Amino acid sequence: MSPDHPLQQDYEVRFDWAREGLRSIAQGAGVIVVIDAISFTTTVERAVTEGLEVQPFPGKRVEAERLADAGGFGDARLAGPRGGAGVTLSPSSLTAENVAAFGATRAVVPSFNGSRLSAAAAGFGVPVLAASLRNRSAVAQWILDHQVTLGHRVKVAVVAGGEVRDDDTVRFSVEDLLTAGAVIDALGALGIDACSPEAAAACAAYTGLARATRHLFTASSSGVELRDEGQGADVELAAQTDVSTTVPVLVDGVFRAVDPGTRTATVR
Repeated sequence: MSPDHPLQQDYEVRFDWAREGLRSIAQGAGVIVVIDAISFTTTVERAVTEGLEVQPFPGKRVEAERLADAGGFGDARLAGPRGGAGVTLSPSSLTAENVAAFGATRAVVPSFNGSRLSAAAAGFGVPVLAASLRNRSAVAQWILDHQVTLGHRVKVAVVAGGEVRDDDTVRFSVEDLLTAGAVIDALGALGIDACSPEAAAACAAYTGLARATRHLFTASSSGVELRDEGQGADVELAAQTDVSTTVPVLVDGVFRAVDPGTRTATVR
């Protein structure tokens, strides 16, 4: 079956993986939730919480650097590479001090996975939310409020990024599965619970393993790789649950805090 063939269309809450899955479940959806828990969507939540807008760059970092050198990002600045100084792709870099010293209100963040998935999701013309464990309940509440403002239910496409290998194939990632399940669980608690079998299975994975989430994040392939690189603080941040009320929404190619049911940025 073609990856573009619409799937899970009868369900209010749908779940699939990566850009191929996005194309199959986003058709007819009124909201898309993007998840790349370690680290892109956690970084986006942290940045927007600290008052910094995030412009996802869907290409490779070297391409972003070339554009930045040519002044192609205007008033925005390119975030640094993970492990570098200042604001970077690393969630732990998004401190108030680093944001204040950044010198711009918008950061361009290259991410071979999360940024590309966000850019693909934007093409469907509906609100695109960046979700992590940190803001999963806030994301669910935003969607409910959005439905109330619109005066009708909308279908929700939850898309986990997974990990992209060098050959562009997608590897399963436990952290994205658990985060997707956590969002679906939070939606269900608010009555948005007509789940596809795929969404129900992701939710069951989270509810069954919720008490072990921190361990699973740190012991996952992605978590071990980051800890080995000295970036364990990023994994710890990504494993925190319901500690943020920030809901980043992609508007005109930029993640900002946006009121439900509108396209207006929230004043912070």
